[in-house]
Amino acid sequence: MSLPVTSLDRSIPFYTALGFTLEVHTDRFALLRLNRGTLGLLELGTVVEQEDDQVQRLRKFVQVELLADDLDDLYADLIARGVRVPGPPRDRGFERQLQLRDPDGFTVEFADRSPR
Repeated sequence: MSLPVTSLDRSIPFYTALGFTLEVHTDRFALLRLNRGTLGLLELGTVVEQEDDQVQRLRKFVQVELLADDLDDLYADLIARGVRVPGPPRDRGFERQLQLRDPDGFTVEFADRSPR
């Protein structure tokens, strides 16, 4: 998955704080890795900020979905590292998950790895 972002300087630290490692960094692109998955970030600058309202609303439905072994430990670790997390993990009936938003408004969701 690749995401259009306003600023690599803003997005890279956010994702590395979540545990991603930076593998490639050019002036407009970054490739980050978490375990066997990768995430591309393409800097489009103010083009992202100038998207119309419909595109901004649709952005909320794009989710980076990840698994975690222990959501409570992850939550505590993110808070300790200064990552803004809107609230603790919650049970949604079909899964337990933790959500936050990246600097450009994309949802990053961690779901509990253990089966229900």
